[in-house]
Amino acid sequence: MASRSHRSPSPGRRRTALVSATLAAAVALVAALIVAFSPDDKTGAAPAAATPVAGIRATPTPTTPEPRTTPPTPTASPRTSSPKPAASTASPRPSTTPATSAPRKASGAAPLAGRIKPGVSYDGVATFYDVGNGDGACLYGPTDDVMTAAMNHADYETSKACGAYILVRAGNGASVTVRITNECPLPCAPGQLDLSPQAFAKLAAPVQGRIPITWSLLSPSTSDTVSIRYKTGSTRYWCGIQAIGHRNPLARLEVETAAGWRELPRTEYNYFLSEQGSGCGGTIRITDIYGERLEIGGIGVKPDVMQPTGVQFARH
Repeated sequence: MASRSHRSPSPGRRRTALVSATLAAAVALVAALIVAFSPDDKTGAAPAAATPVAGIRATPTPTTPEPRTTPPTPTASPRTSSPKPAASTASPRPSTTPATSAPRKASGAAPLAGRIKPGVSYDGVATFYDVGNGDGACLYGPTDDVMTAAMNHADYETSKACGAYILVRAGNGASVTVRITNECPLPCAPGQLDLSPQAFAKLAAPVQGRIPITWSLLSPSTSDTVSIRYKTGSTRYWCGIQAIGHRNPLARLEVETAAGWRELPRTEYNYFLSEQGSGCGGTIRITDIYGERLEIGGIGVKPDVMQPTGVQFARH
């Protein structure tokens, strides 16, 4: 018979030892896992995914800004309804005068007229004065024409009325046509005409001395042609030029120079002056109040000599 020390352990003891061994193994495994996944206590650094790489600068991804719902207020708001065209693209204004050297009938309008306009009836008074030899402020010189008048200072308009033909009517129905050769100085009022005694007598008895009238500008029929006269003392270096016998009032007188046409200023004594001599003895261009232009060549500097041109303005 075998001894007790060599007897096999009972089943209950074997199960208890197996459970203990299993628990010990599980505890060891958990401890190993804890050690493997625990953070490094010595560095204390963040996880690698959040740590930037040394030497590379991070650039944030740009984001699209939200649109402004209210636009900024501009400091100057340009006008877009009626923009001004650039000066270089502006259309040139057409000339009101025909570009021709030959006489040409213009329209009935008088774009270059001054105070005295065609088709207008002016109210005033008529007086008369001793005209002497017929010369006056217009410096046409002595004349045998007795149907002349002096225009009041305002309507004389720095000799622009010189040579104008005026139809004068009295309240009794009488009328007379006169040519302006003189100026009636102040106190002659606007509208007043100072007639030659012969012209006044066509309207009323001279004893009346002063009568109410109406008057208007004429463009009469005439067989005369325009003449040109240079003033006393004129030379190639200084000259005064006068036009005589024109049917319609003159608006301007120009002379041709190397630089083109030059308009000469008009004096109260009815000469157009070239004080530096520019254009003296050259081609002359005259323009009436209707815009018609006449070019006149072949006129030499001959002081105090009336030189006929053979041309005349159109009738209106």
